[in-house]
Amino acid sequence: MPAELSPIDTAKFAAARRAVDLVQDGMKLGLGTGSTAAWMVRCLAERVREEGLRVQGVPTSTRTADLARALGIQVVTLDEAKWLDLTIDGADEFDADFNLIKGGGAALLQEKIVATASDRMVVIADAAKEVAHLGAFPLPVEVIPFGWQSTKMLIEETLEGMDVLGREVTLRLSGDAPLLTDEKNYILDLHLKRIGEPRQLGVALNQIAGVVENGLFIDICDTVVVGHGDGRVSLRDLQSGQAEEGSIDMDRARNIFADLGD
Repeated sequence: MPAELSPIDTAKFAAARRAVDLVQDGMKLGLGTGSTAAWMVRCLAERVREEGLRVQGVPTSTRTADLARALGIQVVTLDEAKWLDLTIDGADEFDADFNLIKGGGAALLQEKIVATASDRMVVIADAAKEVAHLGAFPLPVEVIPFGWQSTKMLIEETLEGMDVLGREVTLRLSGDAPLLTDEKNYILDLHLKRIGEPRQLGVALNQIAGVVENGLFIDICDTVVVGHGDGRVSLRDLQSGQAEEGSIDMDRARNIFADLGD
């Protein structure tokens, strides 16, 4: 491992470590997917090892499930857990109202199911993910493979009536083949540049035959934890309007990687 973490990894760790402080013994947790969520799983595993914290985790992807099991976190299915106390996940973008774009890791369907089956959703992100308007990050839409090109045409037609700046739609690839989600579906990425009415767009997309789910998370996130490259971290709660500022001991991040042999 390098002697010093990069600023972006420092920010991700800071956000993840602060969010894991919200976990209480006996909780059922949604475990997100992505690079920042991977930090969260590592920080959670540290608490499980060092404090004897008892938790059950419902992963939002096979990648997260494999990591959680490897680190000693008890993994259960959502059907087994039935309902969750807290989900901690990353985001590709978030705005002032805590509306999100998610799905850069192609796990948006399970992520949305898990998040909406939770009492509370906490998003962890570096400061660069905060935007004035959603849309600079391509919006992922999960579609079934059957007739996907027709679905793509219907999406493009729908976008003509939406408040967006771009309307390019591309199929996400893995090498030369379509990328497959955990549910064996495809991902269409919508290059919109700016989304004027996220709620309206999300509803319209999900009415199209062939669309399984879209990456707009509206009225789902309750709290955002933002990390910075110098170890500072802020926690913002939407309902209370409160904001907390603090900092994280970065030696803990180095210890986590040392323990993992990374």
